[in-house]
This record gives sequence, C-alpha cells and structure tokens, in this order.
Amino acid sequence: MRFDAILFDCDGVLVDSEPITNGLLRDMLEERGWAMSPEECVRLFIGKAVKDERALIEARTGQPLTEDWLCAFRERRNAALERDLQPIPGAVSAVAEVHAVYGDRIACASGADRFKVELQFRKTGLMPYFEGRIFSGHEMPRSKPAPDVYLAAAQALGARPHRCAVVEDTVTGVTAGVAAGAWVYAYVPPGTSPSAARALWQAGASHLFEDMAALPALLAVAEPVNA
Repeated sequence: MRFDAILFDCDGVLVDSEPITNGLLRDMLEERGWAMSPEECVRLFIGKAVKDERALIEARTGQPLTEDWLCAFRERRNAALERDLQPIPGAVSAVAEVHAVYGDRIACASGADRFKVELQFRKTGLMPYFEGRIFSGHEMPRSKPAPDVYLAAAQALGARPHRCAVVEDTVTGVTAGVAAGAWVYAYVPPGTSPSAARALWQAGASHLFEDMAALPALLAVAEPVNA
C-alpha cells in the first residue's frame, strides 16, 4: 500500500459548497459597501477562513468585522448549505472505495469550522466515512496555508506526513499539504482555467486530476504522475 493515510480537504473536493458560500459572502460584503464580481470574490477568498481575512474586509468596507456579523454570515451560510448543497460528482463513491482500502486511516482536514464540515457530511451522506476523524483549521494554532491541520490529522491517525496523500483543490490547501510534507493530489474540475490549474502545479501538487471518481485508482499508482 503506497500511503499510510489519505487526508481529504472538504469544500470543493468532497462537497460543491464554494459557489454557495462565496455567493453569499459576496452579497453580504456588498451590503457593507464592498461590491465585487463573483470571480473576484472566489479569487480573494477561496480556500480561506473569512475570519482570517479581517484586515482586508475591514479595509475595503470601512467597517469592523464584528463577531455579530460573522455569526450572521454563518447562520445564512448554514441555511443555504442545508437547502442547496450537493456532493462533488464522483466524490461519495471515491471516498467509499478509498475507505474500503484504508478503513479508519482516512480523515478530513478542512480549513472550515467543524459545524460546517459536519453539516455538509450529514447532508451528503459522507459522515459514516469520517466520523471521529474530522479536523478543523479553526481549532489549530494556524489555518491553511500553514500545515497545522494536516499535521494534526496525520498524527491522530499514527501516520507519517511524508507517507500521507492529501487531496486538495486550492492553492491555499496545496500549500498547506506540501508544507506538511505530504503528497498532494489536486482536484481540477472540468472548466478550470489553465492559469488556475498551473497555479496548483506551481504550489507543489504532485498530481492534477479532473475526475473524483478516478481518485482511488490514482492513489494506487506506484508513484504520483503529473497529469
């Protein structure tokens, strides 16, 4: 078996949450005076915790980023996810196949808050594969792109980081996985621009792939291959 453990990101890898959360974030920031396109919002915030972008948000809105506003964002976000969230195509079957091989040596290491991750896993049927092995960047000393959440997940599973595969989809996440010393498989969904795909490669991904259903076979390859 090539790896000691498989560590998955959540948003954009297992669940198609980014259009929902980024759309809501854009709308709520526009309510505070910062108007931007959906593309700009994705570029600035994808893969990052909103709370960690406090300085940028306060500079662009001219208003403090209060805990009340963050709570309102999370409440509206959670309601939208509960209503509209779908898994990434092929993700549930891929996780089931990987779990069949690795058992409890798979985990989710997300930059999101724990409540969001667990809500999304319950909604999409992924919770049985990850229950008890969910790690949140909000609970670490540093969020992604720091490696803390991946290092914590590897340690909890008794796995050596350099013998772990990380599955990511953003430059922030790839950077975190590489910093942890893991092999990083970057999911690049169909329609991703060449420049965005190239940025994942430049961040240190060892393999780029565009079909989640193909992941189990890729993880079984003797050596990662650039795609």
